[in-house]
Amino acid sequence: MISGPDDGESLWQPLPSRGYVTVKFTPANTPYEDFCAGVQLLPPGCHIREHGHLRNHELVFVYEGTGTVTIDDVTTPLAPGSTVLFCRDAVHRIDNTGLVDMKLFWVFMPPGFDDWFRAIGRPREPGAPMPEPFARPEDVGEIQRRMRFMPPRS
Repeated sequence: MISGPDDGESLWQPLPSRGYVTVKFTPANTPYEDFCAGVQLLPPGCHIREHGHLRNHELVFVYEGTGTVTIDDVTTPLAPGSTVLFCRDAVHRIDNTGLVDMKLFWVFMPPGFDDWFRAIGRPREPGAPMPEPFARPEDVGEIQRRMRFMPPRS
């Protein structure tokens, strides 16, 4: 299976991430039921908020940009070529501390991350200008619970 640069379901992301996610592979469009995969663009100064997963592992590969990853309160620099594996119950956050967009490839096992991005995002057409910042849905706590995210620490 091949997914081109503009192939896949693409979704604008709410604050604090902004940018967008493009879902490339899921059990719905592949013969595999063990994972989903996609790419994410994280603009400068934005971050993927602190979170963790109760039943999933997450693999992230940075292919453009720089920043930091914080896992269980330990912060490490990220640069192109960095690969991070977040295990179940690992509280983590990714910050784009650079001056250009950070681009990530992610794999989520078992699948379900695509459902999260659909639940909080808005449809995006490739090449469309970034919309004004928007907040996550009011019921984001219920969405997180349903998708087995760890409860927030604060």
